[in-house]
Amino acid sequence: MNQHDSHPSGFLLTENLVKRFDDVVAVDDVSISIQKGEIFALLGSSGCGKSTLLRILAGFEKPTAGRVLLNGLDIASFPPYERPINMMFQSYALFPHLNIWDNVAFGLKREGMPPAQIKTRVEEMLELVQLTAYAKRKPHQLSGGQQQRVALARSLAKKPQLLLLDEPLGALDKKLRQRTQFELVHIIESVGVTVVMVTHDQEEAMTMASRIAVMSHGRVLQVGTPQEIYECPTNRFVADFIGNINLFDGQLSVDEHDRSEITIDQGVVHIDHGIGGSIGMPLTIAVRPEKIYISKTRPNVNVNLFSGKVREIGYFGSYSSFIVEMQDGRTVVVTEPNGSRLENIDITWDDRVFFWWDEADPVVLTH
Repeated sequence: MNQHDSHPSGFLLTENLVKRFDDVVAVDDVSISIQKGEIFALLGSSGCGKSTLLRILAGFEKPTAGRVLLNGLDIASFPPYERPINMMFQSYALFPHLNIWDNVAFGLKREGMPPAQIKTRVEEMLELVQLTAYAKRKPHQLSGGQQQRVALARSLAKKPQLLLLDEPLGALDKKLRQRTQFELVHIIESVGVTVVMVTHDQEEAMTMASRIAVMSHGRVLQVGTPQEIYECPTNRFVADFIGNINLFDGQLSVDEHDRSEITIDQGVVHIDHGIGGSIGMPLTIAVRPEKIYISKTRPNVNVNLFSGKVREIGYFGSYSSFIVEMQDGRTVVVTEPNGSRLENIDITWDDRVFFWWDEADPVVLTH
């Protein structure tokens, strides 16, 4: 399980944070613990409270209630400039009239750092983000990805204890984003700075973060590593928000210590462990598309076997996606790696197919 669970106190702690704007609760009783050196993502759709939470950490918003502790010090009442924190905005906010060197040096000059030290630090930062050759250029003469790295160099120049990233890759196109994700993580890890980043892009959070907090309506619904969030969602919202998933509503019909059965509209789902619930209680079964097998011939399995007609097929290079319609009109998404099971290559539209999954694969959601 989560390696961080053994740390009740973190480098950055929020305790019961609340932020109200008139009668709207933007941040609703949020308590999270972030360890030194982590890249921690706040993930959620627009209006979930993640940006407000980031602004509270930066000092741009005062919490209505609760505390923010950085390295044991309550900083909730500190103005932004008194916090050992730097925030990098989605727009990068570079000064267009200054060259790259002066953009990176800007905060250091304002702090009154001696010129010789500034020179050393700026050169160190430009080297770190591999932009030494561009020092004399203006921001508009750089690509989006390069501007992004200038903004990062400027944010890291003051050696903040905490770096806040607001949709750090939002301004880049998809291909560049993917490459920049790895560059960014590499730079951050080489400096060893603690990072809290806000994103609505689940792939970005899964790729960059050591842990993720999934937010909705101002609340944190689950905190975990990318693998935990994906494989073991604790509720329906998280299951549905991260990746593709098939959700089946049903009732608990058998519950023993080493097995259980959930009756859904389409039949019975067998699980290889007990639920510890009451018979008849409503449950949701969540099954990832890549956990489901598909075949035109009936397999030699007795449980979790269903059938339907292929309505759609999507080819995505390394895998294919099948949308199968069951007899009652319910559709199920199945993804198969291409080239791994040769018998599935001949599945085509309107074929009648069998699909099934192992008893260990579904996740049982109680709410």
